[in-house]
This record gives sequence, structure tokens and C-alpha cells, in this order.
Amino acid sequence: MDIRKIKKLIELLEESGIAEIEIKEGEEAVRISRMPAGGVAAQPLPQAQPSAAPAAVAAAAPVAEAGAPKPKPNEHVITAPMVGTFYRAASPDDAPFVEEGSSIRKGQPLCIIEAMKTMNPVPSPVAGRITEIFVRDGQPVEFGEPLMRIE
Repeated sequence: MDIRKIKKLIELLEESGIAEIEIKEGEEAVRISRMPAGGVAAQPLPQAQPSAAPAAVAAAAPVAEAGAPKPKPNEHVITAPMVGTFYRAASPDDAPFVEEGSSIRKGQPLCIIEAMKTMNPVPSPVAGRITEIFVRDGQPVEFGEPLMRIE
């Protein structure tokens, strides 16, 4: 596999926030995954080696669910609809869409998640009041990660 392709895959991994990617071309294969410290490592894989990615994803799912805040009957927890970077405002100079204590209406934009250079607004599924924001501006988020709580 061409080293330029591997470098491009590493760049793509860093930009997208994906934790791991595995690519096979003919008899060659490469898996690139983020290290716990935030680094990226590339390692060639033998063709016959089975992928450990599904096991890693399955093992991570219960942890994410266990760390999710449990909503009370009158509350709704907004979760990330995709992997990306969480932004509270449309641009760094703009005011945040919502603050803790803000009253909101159904369909109102709550935040933006940037994924692969595309800004994706996250609308509120319910009307209510923001009681808690769980993530910081500019923080990477995973699919299903709690973003904020609405009462």
C-alpha cells in the first residue's frame, strides 16, 4: 500500500473523529486506530488476521450507556446524532445557540456537530428549558453521547 494513501487515511481519521479504520486492498491491509493518549498509529496486518474492530465497538457500547445520565420522567437527554465536533455557536464570534437555563421550543437549533467539514445543526425534539450542558465547545463527541438535558 502506498505510504501517501496511509498518510491520507491518518489525516481523514484525525479530521473525522473516527476511532479506528481498517482498509484492505488485495492482499495488503492496514488498520489505523487512535491511541488512548490521542495519537494515531498505523500497523500492517496479515491477510488472515481477523478484525478486532467489532469486538472493540461491542465492548465500548455498554460503557457509553453506563455513563449516560438517566433522565427523570419530565426530562429529555439530547444525544449526539453522529460522530464529530460539538459547537455551541454557528461561528466563534456568535453567541451560543442556548445556555443553561434557556427556554427553547421544539425544532430550535441547540448546537452544531461538525463531521467531515460539514456543519450539522442539532434541533430540539421537545420544548422546555436547558438544565445542563454536558460537553464543552469544540469537544469531539461520539454517536449517542449525551450533549444536554432539557426539562
